[in-house]
Amino acid sequence: MPQKTPDYLYEKSNIVRLILFTAVFALGFINIYHPFGSFESIKATPYIFFLYSSLITLTGVLVVVISRIIMYYYCKKHDLQLIYYGLWVLAEILAMSSFFALFEKLALNDIRPFDELMKVSAMNTSLVLLLPYTILWLYFSWTDKKKRLEKIDQEDNVPIHTKKGMLSFHDEKGELKLSVQSDQLLYLESADNYVKIHFLNKGKITHFMLRNSLKNLDESLTNTPMIRCHRSFVVNFDKVKVLRKEKDGIYLAMDEENIPDIPVSKTYTERVMAKFALYSV
Repeated sequence: MPQKTPDYLYEKSNIVRLILFTAVFALGFINIYHPFGSFESIKATPYIFFLYSSLITLTGVLVVVISRIIMYYYCKKHDLQLIYYGLWVLAEILAMSSFFALFEKLALNDIRPFDELMKVSAMNTSLVLLLPYTILWLYFSWTDKKKRLEKIDQEDNVPIHTKKGMLSFHDEKGELKLSVQSDQLLYLESADNYVKIHFLNKGKITHFMLRNSLKNLDESLTNTPMIRCHRSFVVNFDKVKVLRKEKDGIYLAMDEENIPDIPVSKTYTERVMAKFALYSV
């Protein structure tokens, strides 16, 4: 079965870190190593050369910026398999290599054949991108495992919420914005940089927009009836009336009218079925 790319690789904060780190690394690499020989034709002081090469380098890094923005919005709605992530990175290398090769050929009038320029540019660009990518992947993996261990430790020490307990929701700054009785809470839905909280208020379905990520809220709802079932949904399993398996996947039907069935993605199927088994005991 194809392996899914870890979520931490396309979290917004990690994408920003990757872009900044790659830009700094590329800038240092090019100014120290001088991999593009035709840059030497620029007759200028070291300071002017640094400014000039910095402008060219950062322009090239725009390829990464555009690519990662596209990846972020794509992965909000789709799962990205690991093999396709590798092909995505390869496409970034080829795009940036083409930029540097064309710059050397057209702007710096390099006399070497274009295929030779492309080959050299691809080798250097691979170093410029793959080294910081690898370093950050290891760092993101380490921090993700650290968070998971902390979550497990919290689960061992946090008392289980009762069905009638209050569930509190904080925004991205940690400020309390909403508290709801757990038996009145229906589900959470991702909405760009916000989460739409659906709940019952005086018997009517209403919602509250909270500026935070679904991932953060999911982590804060440990040991509650709330469970992540999809990239865009966290449901109150106490309010699930029917778990239905169709050809295209599993769907959860809530015990309130006018609520569309909520899909369960493959990523969270095992977790949902384990929760279902717990409720079936």
